Amino acid sequence: MTEGAGAFFSGCAGPVLSEAERRFFAEARPLGFILFDRNIEDPGQLRALTGALREAVGRDAPILIDQEGGRVQRMKPPYWRQWRPALEQMQSADPGRAARAMFLRSRLIAEELRAVGIDVNCAPVADLARRDTHPVLKNRCYGSDAVTVIGAARAVAEGLLAGGVLPVLKHIPGHGRGTLDSHMTLPRVSADRATLEAEDFAPFRALADLPMAMTAHIVYDAIDPDRAATVSPQAIGVIRDEIGFDGLLMSDDISMQALSGDMKRRTVAALRAGCDAVLHCNGDMAEMEAVAEEAGMLSEAGALRAAAALARRRPPAPAQAEALEAELAEILKGDVYG
Repeated sequence: MTEGAGAFFSGCAGPVLSEAERRFFAEARPLGFILFDRNIEDPGQLRALTGALREAVGRDAPILIDQEGGRVQRMKPPYWRQWRPALEQMQSADPGRAARAMFLRSRLIAEELRAVGIDVNCAPVADLARRDTHPVLKNRCYGSDAVTVIGAARAVAEGLLAGGVLPVLKHIPGHGRGTLDSHMTLPRVSADRATLEAEDFAPFRALADLPMAMTAHIVYDAIDPDRAATVSPQAIGVIRDEIGFDGLLMSDDISMQALSGDMKRRTVAALRAGCDAVLHCNGDMAEMEAVAEEAGMLSEAGALRAAAALARRRPPAPAQAEALEAELAEILKGDVYG
């Protein structure tokens, strides 16, 4: 399944593959793909695109999307449900049933994704929301304490898996202390190591059995004051050895401006630090070619982790969407959608 696959995930430029993209993907053989708003028009078009992406590489490649709900939601009405921000939903639900509501929401999201050929969702978000967490992340979180976040994130992962969609745990080892937008600049965290281990890392430690995870573009002074976690061997060592995550580890989007250097340097740095694969999202052909050239094929360890992760894809468990929606509406007192 992953034999001969490249150590990177690619985006594409629009709703239909160009001939140049087909040729590039056939030659470079990315491990998988990620889709954004620019790639989505309607269900028929999206099914055709996911089929074309897999056809280009000649295998059942994983296709990723960010379908968290709220602001980070690529598939939108009128064809798909519009979800409330996760933190808003968590805060409005009865605490005893908030995690169940997140399971139901994720199971319904998985149904929508599978119907158009998408089998990986970049969720759950296990970062802790804090008073000064940057707004780009804060309302995507599930809570401000580890117990709440662990319960909700586990429910999200289980809802996705029940619907035949693999979850991607993010942003490991924790992005909640970031007060800057890593799409634009590099956040820095000055908390001491003991505090990080007791608080920020705790949700990721509890969820370390999930199949895939995405790194945080953030500097932890107590771990490596010179490099973002994505490109830091010390930070990746914490993820592997202390948090205990042994699944497929991908970078967050390496075209984000938190990272320095050109795409080749970023790719090399992330893979040398210990990421199994890099994620490149913007669909720019010149950048994709640079990433593919430096990424090469999956390492032996990366291929084993990728195979183990993808082996957890399963057909959806039987479920009735109407019953799931009714239960969710009952928990949330009817205030389900955004």
